[in-house]
Amino acid sequence: MKKTFVLDTNVILFDPTSIFQFKDHLVFIPLVVVEEVDRFKKDQNENGRNARHFSRLVDDLRQKGPLSKGVELSNGGTLMISVDKKVKNQYEDTIDLTINDNLILSSALSLKEEGDDVYLITKDINLRLKADIFGLNSEDYGKKNISLDEIYHGHRVLEMDETALANFEKNRHLPFEDAEEMDIYPNEYIVIQAKGNDRKRALGRYSLAKKGIVPLIPMREGIWGIYPKNMEQQFALDALLNDEVKLVTLVGKAGTGKTLLAIAAGLEMTINQEKYTRLLVSRPVQPMGKDLGFLPGDVNEKLAPWMQPIFDNMDFLFNQNRGGGSSYDDLIEHGLLHVEPLTYIRGRSIPAQYLIVDEAQNLSPHEVKTIITRAGEGTKVILTGDPQQIDSPYLDEINNGLTYCVDRLKTEDIVAHTSLKVGERSALSEAASKLL
Repeated sequence: MKKTFVLDTNVILFDPTSIFQFKDHLVFIPLVVVEEVDRFKKDQNENGRNARHFSRLVDDLRQKGPLSKGVELSNGGTLMISVDKKVKNQYEDTIDLTINDNLILSSALSLKEEGDDVYLITKDINLRLKADIFGLNSEDYGKKNISLDEIYHGHRVLEMDETALANFEKNRHLPFEDAEEMDIYPNEYIVIQAKGNDRKRALGRYSLAKKGIVPLIPMREGIWGIYPKNMEQQFALDALLNDEVKLVTLVGKAGTGKTLLAIAAGLEMTINQEKYTRLLVSRPVQPMGKDLGFLPGDVNEKLAPWMQPIFDNMDFLFNQNRGGGSSYDDLIEHGLLHVEPLTYIRGRSIPAQYLIVDEAQNLSPHEVKTIITRAGEGTKVILTGDPQQIDSPYLDEINNGLTYCVDRLKTEDIVAHTSLKVGERSALSEAASKLL
């Protein structure tokens, strides 16, 4: 039986191609949704671009016939855009139709009254709650029925006999033919643990090119005065310093060292080893809580509050590495270090640079795609973030750009991922992260 999917405005703004994601079923868009999307079309942000993209898609489909009667989509489904339908059941007097969300709800209920198998698709939790009260099926848009704990972690424990462990330590390579059967991904980190002796273990990385487990990059001298404090940080630094890996995703709660490790590795690879022409550090301009509005000063003064977390890490690193003989201001002046927001990255080409994108959990999947596709020849991209600290109203811990990137690119042999769970910032930070 065919279903009818009624789309909310936030679904269109999240993914303008969402109309093609429901197979051969009917996609219904109330007129009020089109009006709401229209109010975003002049915005110079992701919502504005998605609104304009949706308008162009729908305008092309309009050539096939009247949208109010339904037009066929390329996937076999049907798109219908119609005037808002008014519910006529016992709830008619309880729905305030001056509220746009209620008009969308009313249209969905009216279609259900006509006998359709209706699903309201919205990223608005309260609208899903209203739908449930009225006995209407409702779902979030995107990956469903999955928790953050089920997302790829980037490392696992394998038990082996002590002979295999000894061979790995001696030969610095352990052939591993069962990787495909065990769903081990390229560059997945492995804790090789001796059977019956959990104290005896070795750390390695699965190399698809070498068809086996290889040891981590040694870091006896530290990186810019930074030493890994736990196993997960060893994995992270190995990925950050590995020339074979072109994209690294680091996921972890506050205080696990994601940004600090990424910047330290970037400075090492750019300044000390000179493998990249510049270290470019960026983050989305997304406020936590109420925005303060326009800030005074020139462009650098306006951006300073947004970029301050980056400079805090820079201050710490340069204090740790006082023998370097320069400050990050000197590096900025000589063009070796550049700190900027992501606002103007569209259309750029970034070759031979070490690009760090902090707070990537506040990016949509489309924004992450835009950033990664900016990478030119010889560029390495690092995405860091905490999916449990999202400030964007349209994203959640599963349907955000960082988590999306981890899930979709885990099979690529130039991509590595690490989840960091142990907080190392301070005892107070760790207590707050666990208990508050």
